Amino acid sequence: MPTVYYTASSLDGFVVDTDDSLDWLMRNDVDGTGFGGYDGFIADVGAIVMGAATHRWLMEHEPDVWPYEQPTWVVTNHPDTVTADGVRTYAGDVTELHPRLVDAAQGRDVWVVGGGDLAAQFVSAGLVDEMWIHYAPCSLGAGRPVLPTASRWRLLETGRNRDFVGARWARADD
Repeated sequence: MPTVYYTASSLDGFVVDTDDSLDWLMRNDVDGTGFGGYDGFIADVGAIVMGAATHRWLMEHEPDVWPYEQPTWVVTNHPDTVTADGVRTYAGDVTELHPRLVDAAQGRDVWVVGGGDLAAQFVSAGLVDEMWIHYAPCSLGAGRPVLPTASRWRLLETGRNRDFVGARWARADD
């Protein structure tokens, strides 16, 4: 199964604002069962990998409950900051972590969660097979880019989900 970067973006290409906040995203209407919706996506996910900033945001905004049942890794040089029970930490080259993620996924998808920096490492290493980007109806002017690396993609499908326009891409083989 594929390794997928599934995320949202502002119209001007940012995944979080200058305060590392997703408040801009939460103001928009989306259907979890609509086009590219989270409910259908997460049902196919067998393992998760995220960066430290995404983990920190989750812990700050959902401190009482870890939202994932799947085996999860946080890529960080500061493992003591990862506080969610059962979450593994990793520091190093993502090419060495990827086989562990695939094994843990047991034939299901691997989800690269959250910020563009970690996704860029996976994309640069040729490890992301598909990318879902859901564009919110706003621009931020600045923030962290959704994918801060050069790459080429082939458009597979597009659709609308309430306030969002979604696009699913496959890595271009050129």
